[in-house]
Amino acid sequence: MADVLIAADPPMEKITDKDPPAPPEAEETKPSDEKKSKDELTIEQSVSFKEESNKVSDLQDPEKKALDELKQLIQQALKNHEFTAPPPKEDEKSHVPPPAPEEPAPPAEETPKLESEEKPAEADAPVEAVVAEVVEETVVVAVTTVDDDGAKTVEAIEESVVAVVSVTTPAMESDAPEAVAEEVPPEEVFIWGIPLLGDEKSDVVLLKFLRARDFKAKDAFAMIKNTVQWRKEFGIEGLLDEDLGNDLEKVVFMYGIGKEGHPVCYNVYGEFQNKELYMKTFSDEEKRQKFLRWRIQFLEKGIQQLNFTPGGISTMLQITDLKNSPGPGKRELRIATNQALSLLQDNYPEFVAKQVFINVPWWYLAFNRMISPFLTQRTKSKFIFAGPSKSTETLFKYIAPEQVPVQYGGLSKDNDSDFSTTDVVTEVTIKPATKHTVELPASEGCVLVWELRVLGWDVSYCAEFVPSTEDSYAVIIDKTRKVIATDEPIVKNSFKIGEPGKIVLTIDNNSSKKKKLIYRSKTKKEIL
Repeated sequence: MADVLIAADPPMEKITDKDPPAPPEAEETKPSDEKKSKDELTIEQSVSFKEESNKVSDLQDPEKKALDELKQLIQQALKNHEFTAPPPKEDEKSHVPPPAPEEPAPPAEETPKLESEEKPAEADAPVEAVVAEVVEETVVVAVTTVDDDGAKTVEAIEESVVAVVSVTTPAMESDAPEAVAEEVPPEEVFIWGIPLLGDEKSDVVLLKFLRARDFKAKDAFAMIKNTVQWRKEFGIEGLLDEDLGNDLEKVVFMYGIGKEGHPVCYNVYGEFQNKELYMKTFSDEEKRQKFLRWRIQFLEKGIQQLNFTPGGISTMLQITDLKNSPGPGKRELRIATNQALSLLQDNYPEFVAKQVFINVPWWYLAFNRMISPFLTQRTKSKFIFAGPSKSTETLFKYIAPEQVPVQYGGLSKDNDSDFSTTDVVTEVTIKPATKHTVELPASEGCVLVWELRVLGWDVSYCAEFVPSTEDSYAVIIDKTRKVIATDEPIVKNSFKIGEPGKIVLTIDNNSSKKKKLIYRSKTKKEIL
């Protein structure tokens, strides 16, 4: 959708549509507490958005009609080879028989009988029509001169007939190749590896363009033609194999999937606080074009992960982290953003399910209001804005905690030998000034591993093992300690179980704010 740099992913999907809620405006001037409430309102309003179905059977009648009309337009265009550069057209006049010689073969006194030879054929008239006219006039002349010398008249007619045949025969033969050329089969055109027609995935692709143009078939058709042409000019096929370096791998990356199965793409523009990276990426037009090619290459590779079958996942969840992001005053960044926004919006319609902006500063909301008039309602409806205090909570609305990277408040981390994204996380809200306990059953002869975190921390935590037998003593695993926001984001530990019992985790929320607790555990066999 669209923000350009940001657009590269999310903003780029400005390729979508709806209106950024009023909350953004309020965040500029309202106190921090009011800003938070505005953020919450924005999130609640956006949650109601539901992605449309890509199944033709689920479309409304006007939408089905528009899809059928678009297919007819494409079918005709494929038949006429309109998607490829047509070869230069031959002048139709080249197929017309050469004009009659200036000096006719018959004697001078016989020329009146061949008046048709003196009358040039019209350039637009078919060759067959010209021949027919010549023959007809010749016969008429023969009839009108019947009272004259019969022998002479008959001789003149024979000569004229022979002359006509000798002129028209080569012209008629030259038409044969033209008839064969008309039988050339329709061309085949693919976008993202999918043919425009003839495949079950084709409808899904066409619906993207239709939705981007409010189901106006002719507008969608024009957009498709432009996209096909642009992909050829930009060299998309060769772009996928280009080596554009890995300098930006921390700026844009794919990580995990959303709750509805969408691949998640993170855009971290705070990385451009690194002046060397910033200048290396945006300092001149050549570098900006390289960045643009890198971003399109990354997007194309991401699209390869999508499922274009009806009912499949054919959109992404875009997360844009604006923490420490360079402001709109950066001229080079603004130029690159405008370039990307235009390109992505025109050629990648409906590839964003949601565009979630986190750690949003006040200036971005002001900037977004400026570019908002240039975005469609569909695009704006997919935008979600969250300030720093609400960013993780907002992410959890769309992505399960086990799929969210540690740096964004989740539990997922690389090279974790104990847990993976398939190990489900439990979420609990702890009310202010209350204590919450978590009990984890444990079997004898195994090792129980657990990890947890409290968003914002500022709570007390402890862990102990409580045996099942009454005459056994509890074992303290983690002494009660205060955990604050600057501590390690995750508390992780393990305990070897020597007898049946349970691990009890206690979180004491002494603050005046509710807290979000996330945790998970796993039993592992003891390695002897």
